[in-house]
Amino acid sequence: MALSASDLSTLYTLLINALSADQNIRMPAEVALSQCEGKPGFCSCLLEIIGSKDLASQTYTRLLATVYFKNSINRYWRHRSDSSGISNDEKVYLRRKLLEHLREENYQIAVQIAVHISKIARIDYPKEWPDLFSLLAQQLPSADTLTSHRVYMVLFRTLKELSTKRLGVDQRNFAEISSHFFGYTWNLWQGDIHTILQQFSLLIQYPVGDKSAELQDGLHLICERWLLCLKIISHMVVSGFPRDSKSMQEVQPVKEVCPALLKAIQSFLPYFSSFQESSQEFFDFTKRACSKLIKSILECKDYRQKLVGHVINENVITLEHARKSIVKAVEEVISSVMPAERIILLCNILIRRYFVFTASDLDEWYREPEEFHHEQDMVTWTEKLRPCAEALYITLFENYKHLLCPVVLSILQEAMNSCPAVETQITSAMLLKEAAYNSVGYVHYDLSGHLSFKDWFDGALSLELSNDHPNRRIIHRRVALILGQWVSEIKGDIRRSVYGAVVRLLQDSDLAVRLSAARSLFYLIEDANFSEQDFADFLPTCLELCFKLIEEVQEFDSKVQVLNLISIMIERLGGQIIQFANKLVGFFERVWEESSGESLLQIQVLLALRNFVVALGPQSPMCYSILFPILQRGIDINNPDELNLLEDSIVLWEATLSHAPSMVPELLKFFPHLFSIMERNFDHLQVGLNIIECYIILGGSDFLNQHASILAKLLDGIVGNVNDKGLLSTLPIIELLVQCFPRDASPLIDRVLQKMVVICLSGGEDQDPSKTAIRAHSGAILARLVVLNTSYFAHLISEASLLVMLQQGGVKVERSILLYLVDVWLDKVDNVAILQKKTYALALSILLTLREPQLLDKVDLILSLCASVIAGGTEENGKDDSSSDETNSSGFHMEGNSFMGATTKELRRRQIKCSDPIKQLSLENILRENLQACAALHGDASFNEAVGRLHPTVLAQLRQALKIG
Repeated sequence: MALSASDLSTLYTLLINALSADQNIRMPAEVALSQCEGKPGFCSCLLEIIGSKDLASQTYTRLLATVYFKNSINRYWRHRSDSSGISNDEKVYLRRKLLEHLREENYQIAVQIAVHISKIARIDYPKEWPDLFSLLAQQLPSADTLTSHRVYMVLFRTLKELSTKRLGVDQRNFAEISSHFFGYTWNLWQGDIHTILQQFSLLIQYPVGDKSAELQDGLHLICERWLLCLKIISHMVVSGFPRDSKSMQEVQPVKEVCPALLKAIQSFLPYFSSFQESSQEFFDFTKRACSKLIKSILECKDYRQKLVGHVINENVITLEHARKSIVKAVEEVISSVMPAERIILLCNILIRRYFVFTASDLDEWYREPEEFHHEQDMVTWTEKLRPCAEALYITLFENYKHLLCPVVLSILQEAMNSCPAVETQITSAMLLKEAAYNSVGYVHYDLSGHLSFKDWFDGALSLELSNDHPNRRIIHRRVALILGQWVSEIKGDIRRSVYGAVVRLLQDSDLAVRLSAARSLFYLIEDANFSEQDFADFLPTCLELCFKLIEEVQEFDSKVQVLNLISIMIERLGGQIIQFANKLVGFFERVWEESSGESLLQIQVLLALRNFVVALGPQSPMCYSILFPILQRGIDINNPDELNLLEDSIVLWEATLSHAPSMVPELLKFFPHLFSIMERNFDHLQVGLNIIECYIILGGSDFLNQHASILAKLLDGIVGNVNDKGLLSTLPIIELLVQCFPRDASPLIDRVLQKMVVICLSGGEDQDPSKTAIRAHSGAILARLVVLNTSYFAHLISEASLLVMLQQGGVKVERSILLYLVDVWLDKVDNVAILQKKTYALALSILLTLREPQLLDKVDLILSLCASVIAGGTEENGKDDSSSDETNSSGFHMEGNSFMGATTKELRRRQIKCSDPIKQLSLENILRENLQACAALHGDASFNEAVGRLHPTVLAQLRQALKIG
């Protein structure tokens, strides 16, 4: 039933009740409102409440109405098959009514109205709302400041929405809008900046008093309108006009706008420091206005020179020449504002003034060193002065490295000369030295060609650590960070010295220094050039220091940092970690208990434990005492922390199984958890399949006897419910199961094998390589079944339930299922691995002994396939690429008959592969015997006629291979 004006009072009451703190009042109101959402007239009633002047004081009620209005627009504005939605007549009314409410005095409501218009415009413009922009434009010439501000708020939101549409017709529409509105908006922006600067000048003269209040009245709105115009101009220039870097032609709006924007920044800068003390409101405005432009301009890649080699026919005008001309023009504009001497001056000011620690910085460091350490990373460049200066410095250096390299190196040399390593007093020279070191650390990549790190380390940095005075922590911390920043330059014989220096810094009395050292040590160990040999002697000390450090720190980020360091040490020094296994077990047990309730920290413990298990390898049972309780909790979907811990717990579970020397009862008990996990979804399919493979390989018949029914349900749930990629990962597991337990497992996974038959007979995969691979691999599994359990295969293809499944799958069965499968094996032999080809050939040779007349018609094709397999050789000739290795999750190295670094799972998989019955069987002997049986079954005449259809060459090869006359 549609809502009308008579329902306004009821709807208003529901909105008020929906804001009640009393749950008994709020919940029924929310239910009633949700039931109204899809009804005709609901949005019209909401808009009456939103725009009602009588309800101007009821801000929260009106805001809630805007929320329901926006939700209804999102859900019902477009046509929906399950709802009548919003009628076309109501849409016309709503579009008109929204524009009538543009002069909304409440800012929050005005923003929501602008959002509503923009959302509708994205759907309706231009087809259903062609006059939107002309109606907005009509209100601008005679509008007061408030109305024009609101109109530009709508324009900004709408243009922002439309600029994200990527169809060609939408981009042309946006270009048309830009061409109409650019001139007016640009003129208003220029007029506003003139007004703003004039008013700012007066505000400086009258910072307080009635005159100041009078000046500020209405100026804030003009400033906000100026910012809106700036954003609109930005959208129009970026999305409404061709890019000069692509078209290689001058774009007039860009040429007109950019110099004026840079000039505006210059005009605002003098007021920045003045307003910082006198007017927070206008200080924020000038900061926003200036930060909106300059960093993005400097970072723009389109206007950078590209390093290119010699150009053939370089006198010919090309797009690259045109681009260079544009780049040069842009550089000239930027250079007019920021000439070389100003860049150098700015760099000096940034390092000498803004990089230098203040007294309050040092006080904060000494009071809370741990908090200070993390704040240097967590504070963004827009929030504090030093991070902002550092961000600007990095951007400057990236663009003017040729100009600034000598400057930075000069400051570095000056700072090192003025503050020797023996200095113990915190002087301006020491603080400048720290700042200079900081500046070099940030631009290490660009400075590496101008500064030899080895010389710098030997001649200065290492000497800094010889002085242990407490005040030297300022330099020690910076040296610790530099050693991590310059990691790519730490090579050869200097590595051991650097490792020793960082480990020494880990013993510093200051916590911020130790945490900085821990971070840099992580980078050094993670580095591709890390030398296990050079670091080995430091490992015992380093581990003890990490154990001590994690006990001392309090912050979550600190604990994560230390855990990550321990984890990377375990990963990179796996073999040497075993001697510290007992200490690490105790450490992990203690950290896990202390992190109870902090799931994010426990995730880091799980990641470190996985590396620990991998490092221990066959000796991993040493950590089972702590591992099993953690796994039990982590893989339980009923655990309150399941959402956070499950993914990493499953990965740890897989690693535990892969490296277990044998299956133990505790691990066997975990398997039902996998069914619970994958019954919900297949988010963890690949690791889940790896776990199943581990249980098959490691658990053997004990696993099958205990969990056969769960395994069958698990595989049945996967096959037919995952995509092609998931199915391709699952098929090797099914093949492995049939290989290991051909008689016991096959009847248990009857439904899964029936699905394999359906897949083989479905066809329709000629244009899809994935589906071809799935069909071929499924055929190989069924062929293996023919070879290893022929009686069960006969039972499988004769089951009535299989016919039902085929009918449900849309497969028409007009002849024997066996003949369909024979066609698949003959057709897909070139799409499988070598061992599977042999499996196909063995299955087909066995079928020659069946009393099936139609098989005799295919004898020539079957024999051609067998001859091809025999001539091509098998895996013993060195080209076995069996897909049973596809699920391998770790690599290994083969040396002779041994497997260096292989997991227990990999070794056992290889053993199973080597003992595969398919490998042991002789295709030549079986084929010879079955040909004799086939001839006896069908008679020599019929048999010879069928064989006679073979190509003479193939027949000769076959006779030779089978050693028959």
